[in-house]
Amino acid sequence: KLNLSGAKLSEANLTGAIFFETDLSGANLSGAYLHGANLSKADLSEANLSGADLGGATLKDAKLSAVKLRYANISEANLSDANLSGADLTGANLNGAYLSGAFPIMGVDLSGANLSGATLEDTNLIGANLRFANLRYANLSGADLYGANLSGVDLRTTNLTGANLSEANLNRGNSNETFLIAGANLS
Repeated sequence: KLNLSGAKLSEANLTGAIFFETDLSGANLSGAYLHGANLSKADLSEANLSGADLGGATLKDAKLSAVKLRYANISEANLSDANLSGADLTGANLNGAYLSGAFPIMGVDLSGANLSGATLEDTNLIGANLRFANLRYANLSGADLYGANLSGVDLRTTNLTGANLSEANLNRGNSNETFLIAGANLS
């Protein structure tokens, strides 16, 4: 197991790198190019990945607690079963990302994030901040959005089948074309 804890790798070109089970906790990877990298089971706790390109990267089972991913490109990435506790994904591009099984996303800051086409099926988003996020074509079937902030969110063409939206803030959201809300809890 490679230990790169606290490493300073900002703006490094690490395209396709293999960091399987690597300790990158507290590392500075801001602006790094990690397109297609394998970070499965890596420890990225408290790392700074702001502005990094993780497009198509594999972060399956990764520890991403308190990670900074502000304005990062995480499009088409696999974050299944990742630990995102306390992560900051403000303005991140998660277009087409796979987040099913990621835990706990509850309370995570996804304000202004692009989650268009993302898969968040059966995901725990309790109390998450999704203010002004783009959820067009996203799959949130069975997701728990209890108390989530969805104000100003674009929910057009979002799959909310069986989702729990109780006590969620939907103020000024654009939901004119929302579909597949069968069984959703809107209390």
